[in-house]
Amino acid sequence: MRHRTYMDQSIDGDREKSGNIKILSSMWPYLRPYLPAVFAAGLALVIAAGTVLGLGQGLRFMVDRGFGSGGAATLDLALGVMLGVVAILAASTYARFYIVSWIGERVVADLRRSVFNHVLKLSPGFFELTRTGEVLSRLTTDTTLLQVVIGSSISVALRNILLFLGGAVLLVITSPKLTGIVFLFVPFVVAPIVVIGRVVRRRSRAAQDEVAAISGYAEETLGAIRTVQAFTHENSDRAAFGATVDAALSAALDRIRARAALTALVILLVFGAVGLILWLGGHDVFAGRMSAGALSAFVFYSILVAGSVGAVSEVIADLQRAAGATERIFELLATKPVIAAPAEPQTIPEPSRGEVVFSNVTFRYPAQDAVSALTEFDLSVSSGERVALVGPSGAGKTTVFQLLLRFYDPCAGRVFLDGVDLHEADPVAVRRHIGLVSQEPTIFSASAMENIRYGRIEASDAEIRAVAEAAAATAFIERLPEGFDTHLGEKGVRLSGGERQRIAIARAILRDPAVLLLDEATSALDSESEHLVQAALERVMVERTSVVIAHRLSTIRSADRIIVLDGGGIVAQGTHDALIAEGGLYARLAERQFNLSVDPA
Repeated sequence: MRHRTYMDQSIDGDREKSGNIKILSSMWPYLRPYLPAVFAAGLALVIAAGTVLGLGQGLRFMVDRGFGSGGAATLDLALGVMLGVVAILAASTYARFYIVSWIGERVVADLRRSVFNHVLKLSPGFFELTRTGEVLSRLTTDTTLLQVVIGSSISVALRNILLFLGGAVLLVITSPKLTGIVFLFVPFVVAPIVVIGRVVRRRSRAAQDEVAAISGYAEETLGAIRTVQAFTHENSDRAAFGATVDAALSAALDRIRARAALTALVILLVFGAVGLILWLGGHDVFAGRMSAGALSAFVFYSILVAGSVGAVSEVIADLQRAAGATERIFELLATKPVIAAPAEPQTIPEPSRGEVVFSNVTFRYPAQDAVSALTEFDLSVSSGERVALVGPSGAGKTTVFQLLLRFYDPCAGRVFLDGVDLHEADPVAVRRHIGLVSQEPTIFSASAMENIRYGRIEASDAEIRAVAEAAAATAFIERLPEGFDTHLGEKGVRLSGGERQRIAIARAILRDPAVLLLDEATSALDSESEHLVQAALERVMVERTSVVIAHRLSTIRSADRIIVLDGGGIVAQGTHDALIAEGGLYARLAERQFNLSVDPA
């Protein structure tokens, strides 16, 4: 079953209040840097449209002079002039097509960079409520649609508008009476374009939302393929994905039906009007009220005007789809980062001492607003102190890490690093002083060298090899086919869990942080690797503040202080031996997790 997200809900609201393609004007800032190219494309467009309109006069000249009393010489001259005009048309069309396509590609490249850069600023809370696949849909599918519109459809629309206007003027010059009859039909053509065009826009937006749902479901399922297969969930996921695809297909067919109806109606009305004009004009030729050449030119311009109206109706449907895509993209760009640097951020002292203080902190996650993860939480960690956080699942241990990294701000209370309120500091500056090793470390689709260098991108190869040695990672890395240059596969698929953990530890060590956050960094290691890594961590934790989410006795015994959490608050703290002697929750956890026999007090 598909879950609705923040974006789904906001889309429903916007879908009703957005009415037309005016939203495309939001693209102007991205077009502005390419104004010289826009003017060049406009010039080529005007030349191309002018030459097409000139062909009608050439046709009139050929019929009246070449086929009339002018003879073969006049016909040869008319043909030569027409071929010259055609050559100019071909050259200007080439220039228009190339320049406009170039503009489209450049604008969409800039837009994709802008969207990606903006998404990187959004806090984890945003991604609690929005599927990554939906964001990717905006970054790929919607921007591709805009590329088509900017790089083709708008040019086609402007070209046909020029042809319509120029053709209409020449129709009036050729035969005012017939032109008046032609324009009697204009309201009957424009009205359905406007009415059905709105339907096309709404259905286009719905179709794009369903495509985003496909992307979101596929990304989520394929990202957890081992879990899917381990629980033999393939058939259920096939059925659910099939239902999502069917929903997208149904929405797309609704859009196609509306667009096909629009096109068919325009063709019926426009070319029906042309047929009527031909019939009336033929009678004028027979009566001697206009020449055959004038009628030929009038028919040419009538078809040109009719064709331009039909083409514009097609383009309007494209623009309606682009309007939907633009809404989605700028809706994402308009999302404000919840976590941002203040106008004048306070500076973290250099070098950082690593003093951490939580003062009366209460916090609730955006996706679980009714439940407090921490309640009136107080904790002080001195510079260089090693603190272990212990407690049952949901006690608030990971939340302490999330707040210290300023992925979230407290709902109440304050968090300090070296006396600086994190809410008053630049989150990037805060995170530069912190090294994180997660229980399930992230390994990127890159080499071992680049995965470790992620901790500090300017680090030298020698520094990377040094921290790999410290993390007991050198031996297994050098056994890989290309050593440190070996590509580790998507999410580090070529590594074991313990090997991924040691890569992550090396990455954190490379950062040389004042504060180390270790989410049970040795949990995935065998006993031998654990001993090596624990020794490395012992060395690197010297004179650093270390906060450890601990599940292993060896980690807990090395801590200066153990903080026992439950229900979002501290229920006990002290050394291992003192807490065992005290009994209570820690003693029960120790007995259950570490197989320790605890005598009742």
